[in-house]
Amino acid sequence: MSIRVLLADDQKLIRAGFRLIIDLADGMEVIGEASDGGEAVELARAERADVVLMDIRMPGVDGVEATRRITADPQLTGVRVVVLTTFDADQNVLAALRAGASGFLSKDVEPEELLRAIRVVTAGEALLTPRATKGLIDRFLSPDDQPLVAPPELSLLTERELEVVRLVTLGRSNEEIAAQLTLSPLTAKTHVHRAMTKLGVRERAQLVVIGYQSGLVRPGERA
Repeated sequence: MSIRVLLADDQKLIRAGFRLIIDLADGMEVIGEASDGGEAVELARAERADVVLMDIRMPGVDGVEATRRITADPQLTGVRVVVLTTFDADQNVLAALRAGASGFLSKDVEPEELLRAIRVVTAGEALLTPRATKGLIDRFLSPDDQPLVAPPELSLLTERELEVVRLVTLGRSNEEIAAQLTLSPLTAKTHVHRAMTKLGVRERAQLVVIGYQSGLVRPGERA
């Protein structure tokens, strides 16, 4: 089955360019276009989108609020949101990740990277490239600028789950986590889902934010 993609951007030219790339790709199709966040939420529900490419800065309901509404709607549990921005280090991107976006892309993304991103989030992975994540962390999550804050739910995690969250924060896939911890991929996936449930988040990208904000991972750290 094709991946159903919804485009949300107030610039018609941007939507037209993305539609051309997506509709020419195998295994995906654009099922609707929205010019603001409110319309994007309505279309995501009406058209049963799999992925929403969401401009972060739109008049009326912006991309952050639209993302929050989609991720909070029980009817849209399977919808993944990728926010689009013209800035690599846009504080609104961090707000969108906290709201439940699966990741973010620059609007000048290469066609191949755009298609790969859609497939990655459809598979349930976080779309956070090392370069883009570093820009966000260095600018907005530096412990020099604000105190580290660990959510109280973090105490509910087992030692194994904490280690898994740390590895997710470092950008590891389930397969890479399994290899590093000598687990089966299914067991690694189970640990990730249990950690997400205990922390009350629905996207891996939210685990990344928590991992840095709580001090499980420090900027520049490598596993």
